[in-house]
Amino acid sequence: METKTGMNKKIVLTILAAGLILLVGNIKKIFGTEPAGKSEKIPVILDTDISDDIDDTWALAFLLQSPEFDVKLITTAVGDTAARAKVVAKILETAGRTDIPIGIGVAEGDMKKGHRQDEWVKDFDMSKYAGKVYTDGIQAMIDTIMNSPKQITLIAVGPLPNVAEALKREPNIAKKAKFVGMQGSVHRGFRGSPRPEPEYNVKTFIKASQVVFSAGWEMTITPLDTCSLVVLKGEKYKKVLNSDAPLAKAVIENYRVWLNAHNNKNPADINNRSSILFDTVAVYLAMKTDFLEMENNGIRVADDGMTAIDPNANKVNCAVKWKDLGGYENFLVERLTK
Repeated sequence: METKTGMNKKIVLTILAAGLILLVGNIKKIFGTEPAGKSEKIPVILDTDISDDIDDTWALAFLLQSPEFDVKLITTAVGDTAARAKVVAKILETAGRTDIPIGIGVAEGDMKKGHRQDEWVKDFDMSKYAGKVYTDGIQAMIDTIMNSPKQITLIAVGPLPNVAEALKREPNIAKKAKFVGMQGSVHRGFRGSPRPEPEYNVKTFIKASQVVFSAGWEMTITPLDTCSLVVLKGEKYKKVLNSDAPLAKAVIENYRVWLNAHNNKNPADINNRSSILFDTVAVYLAMKTDFLEMENNGIRVADDGMTAIDPNANKVNCAVKWKDLGGYENFLVERLTK
């Protein structure tokens, strides 16, 4: 018959063993030796005007190469949104990620057919694309947010008609999602100029921007203060240029096509450096803020497109300065080329 002392020893040993198992598990998670499970990934939607500026293509590749994210949907914004969806589809096929649905967004703004990356998709047949394409991308955005058991992070790297229309149809998405975007100019303007200025994504659709910034959801932005400073040069750029990684190769192929569409008038040089990679910073902010200095400001979208600091406006987390721009560039290159 087991003595009381023996029973107590067994209980103590059982408790210690359980505690040790929990401790080891937490250490693995803290130090990154245990991969994050699917349930721990950040569910995201990307809303993009891909094929306008080339940085959207870099941002999409960065998103797909980041294991922190569970990408639920990609929607195309403004202009010929169906043509933009074709580029998204080919990139997803290249990445082996046709499991991610595409939503065709609101066709507003410049409705000229085609775009600057037409050449890259000229032989791509959307009728044979294996993935799901929603013709009503706005409803797909709403349904994805409202039906998600976890809060969705909506990353918007273009003008905001899609997001504004989604809020119009279903205002409650602001309670179920948080917004991260490449919008605005807070303390500084383009390339570090000392005065803020109206930023393209905001000023092209001011009313839509006003709707989004006043929706009352949690918001984080990379304004021109920080995102307009990101350009890969030298060895960092050469690592992407010479990479055999499928998405890095797709990025460079699109970059070359995009430059040719500019008739080589763009100052970016395919052999030596990237263009300005504004939108990649929004993708980064959806997972972490380590390389950036953040401010929480009330931000009001004025009728002239300025994103003005206003203590009475909704609060926005603004990435206003770099702590370590070089560190961010290294992180971006590592992700794109792995």
